[in-house]
Amino acid sequence: MARRKLSHEGTLVLDSEGLSQLLADDETVVALVVEARSRGMEVVICSLTIIEAVHARTNKARLSWLLSGLRVIPVGDEEAKAASALLMGAGLHGHKYAIDAAVAEAALRQQRPVVMLTSDVDDMNRLCGQRVRLVAV
Repeated sequence: MARRKLSHEGTLVLDSEGLSQLLADDETVVALVVEARSRGMEVVICSLTIIEAVHARTNKARLSWLLSGLRVIPVGDEEAKAASALLMGAGLHGHKYAIDAAVAEAALRQQRPVVMLTSDVDDMNRLCGQRVRLVAV
């Protein structure tokens, strides 16, 4: 399988599926994270991604180890307001898209270029526009 190339420097953002596949040691996602780091990219997740990705069968030790190597971006009042504005601008409702909006908002604040590994390419495109390169996982 051919590896997808990432940009030099900047930021790699993992959404819930990206984190889930990293937890599962998915070969493609692990390779993309390794490549991103080798190019000087910081690998980050939104704090809410942890909530969305974790389930009863999650290997807690592996999760802790992986999180120690990622920058976890907190969601406070200002970030929540900005995520809400993204939702309204995209015509989406927070009940279904709240975490996606928080992840998108976090991605938009990162050092460019920004690449996001996501299973929600359509939704993230609506929230991020062309400012974030989306890679389907």
